[in-house]
Amino acid sequence: MEKKRVVVSGVGAVTPIGNTAADYWQGLVTGRSGIDRISLFDSSRHSVQIAAEVKNFDPLLYLTPKEVKRTVRFSQMAIAASKQAIADANFTIDELNSEQVGVIIGTGTGGMDWLELQDGILREQGPGRVSPFMVPLFIPNMAAGLTAIQLGAKGPNSCTVTACASGSNAIGDAFRLIQYGEAQAMICGGTEAAITPLVVAGFATARAMSTRNDDPAHASRPFDSERDGFVIGEGAGILLLEELQCALARGARIYAEIVGYGMTCDAYHMTSPTPAGEGAARAIRLALKDASVFPEQVSYINAHGTSTPLNDSTETQAIKSALGEEAARRTAISSTKSMTGHLLGGSGGIEAIATALAIYHDTAPPTINLQNPDPTCDLDYVPNQARSMPVEVALSNSFGFGGHNVTLVLRKFRP
Repeated sequence: MEKKRVVVSGVGAVTPIGNTAADYWQGLVTGRSGIDRISLFDSSRHSVQIAAEVKNFDPLLYLTPKEVKRTVRFSQMAIAASKQAIADANFTIDELNSEQVGVIIGTGTGGMDWLELQDGILREQGPGRVSPFMVPLFIPNMAAGLTAIQLGAKGPNSCTVTACASGSNAIGDAFRLIQYGEAQAMICGGTEAAITPLVVAGFATARAMSTRNDDPAHASRPFDSERDGFVIGEGAGILLLEELQCALARGARIYAEIVGYGMTCDAYHMTSPTPAGEGAARAIRLALKDASVFPEQVSYINAHGTSTPLNDSTETQAIKSALGEEAARRTAISSTKSMTGHLLGGSGGIEAIATALAIYHDTAPPTINLQNPDPTCDLDYVPNQARSMPVEVALSNSFGFGGHNVTLVLRKFRP
């Protein structure tokens, strides 16, 4: 069976640097940092007191007051970004196509803020005071389920939970469903709202996070020799993917075409990547093979780029291994986590949007705070300023605890 072509026709984003996709993109190309002191809880007893929070998000713009009471933050942001993507695409879901429109939204933790709140109520007030909505609001799949309810999307529906690769797996799985004719359109991406006392404490005691509390804006510094850990972020990024002929038939604007998807597992360590990034390199190679793209055709890579000592050097090695030294050195690479922080399971969604918009606008967003390049990270990371350049083919990398590796390949749409 001939595979169908799949295009990106709508994007929606709720991020630390903008609560729409347009504002998010503007934040990226101007190098705006969304990192500041934590305001969502009292962090005074924590060693890490900084995060990339979503500011001024109003769920009432997307939900009724009753619906807001029966949803939690990670689902609210997913619904908001999904409605933005549908509106951006000028796409209508009705009884004629609803069974051909699906939803896959990944998340790493689901409703952690709600879980922690209800656990406190259990301990302080007893089991009879726990909310009857405890389970349905916390479980990770609820962002996908509630989004489908809000939009009337009755097609394939699932939730990917692969740590920091969750959002990219969601997009890749949605891409496959359309390719093989299981859906005409998919609402897909990632969401996360895990800036909570327990999550921050857990990452901090694992020594995974930056402790640059006195200088939040410069704390996330991927590929810099003075990086000291990632900065946790929150938000949602959702793409509307469509089968090409359906998109063309309704005159849709097309941001980019998705052409490749590769995923592997390190099968090595709970949290550390394989030496030299072997698993990540295999994901990149598989995605390129799936896309029928040669390494020298890659213009831009949106790197996983977490600002942790291990990830950034290992990802550099993986890119060199997968593309070859010469092609790797010619490729523009950036980590937008330098601005947004690390959205965990939500990162793949907003970063796939950044990749699609880089292609659409022929602009590579920068890696900000790259002041003292690490000698082991010796590729072109588009330091500190966006770069206008032809972007024909681009990759988006996502790697997660458990050894999950995902690469998506997007290219400029050509009829």
